[in-house]
Amino acid sequence: MDARTPNRTPFHRWPGFPVLKWQALLTVGIALTLWFFQGPVAGYSGLLGGLIALVPNAYFVFRVFRYSGARSTRAIVTEMFSGEAGKLILTAALFIVVWLGVSPLEEIALFIGYLAGLAVSASAPLLVKSFQKH
Repeated sequence: MDARTPNRTPFHRWPGFPVLKWQALLTVGIALTLWFFQGPVAGYSGLLGGLIALVPNAYFVFRVFRYSGARSTRAIVTEMFSGEAGKLILTAALFIVVWLGVSPLEEIALFIGYLAGLAVSASAPLLVKSFQKH
């Protein structure tokens, strides 16, 4: 018996969406600030760093919140572990791709963008005020 119940709630209503939204806004803000004060190389380096944090988080949110209901508990827990493993692998792969593929890269700006994205993830309990009942 397959006890997985697909979550029919639209993606923008999932509990993890506010975290992704704030992460995207902060990434763009950091990139524009770096672009303005340090130049275009720092700007797109900061943007890439923020995207390295945002894309794996979006993958994790998709994996964890695609099932709902009490009967899907085992599937949700399984998806949490596989989502976190995928998130770590995706983060490492994106760092490698950016490191090897982007030729004028400002490393400090890249890590500033990445750490800003991680700061939003760390403050997720403050951003998600309440979990919606479906």
